[in-house]
Amino acid sequence: MAEQKWAVAHIHSSFNNTIITVTDLTGAETVAKSSGGMATKVARDEGSPYTAMQIVSQIVEQLRDKGFTGVHIKIRAPGGNKQRSPGPGAQAAVRAFARAGMRIGRIEDVTPLPHDGTMAKGGRRGRRI
Repeated sequence: MAEQKWAVAHIHSSFNNTIITVTDLTGAETVAKSSGGMATKVARDEGSPYTAMQIVSQIVEQLRDKGFTGVHIKIRAPGGNKQRSPGPGAQAAVRAFARAGMRIGRIEDVTPLPHDGTMAKGGRRGRRI
């Protein structure tokens, strides 16, 4: 079998958008990049699973042209003092990579967590509805 060529897919998924940047293994060189706004015209659909699948299909095409056969995946939610769970596009993106025939190496969560940073919005008692 031919030599494996790996890339790292950085999936930043919030509830409003999904941004996927693919780099080489060092993370220094960007190979391909796409976001929800590049795949859909409707702002409310940018974070949807369907849009994430469209983004991945665009990216996989570019990766194949450059000879990549597999991806390691790093999933990132907004983090910090915002939500810590990734948006609906993250799961769909991972599945789309697998369906497109890319080998999947490691799947890692790289959401930034505060070590007691700034105060979350909503005040001391939280958001009251």
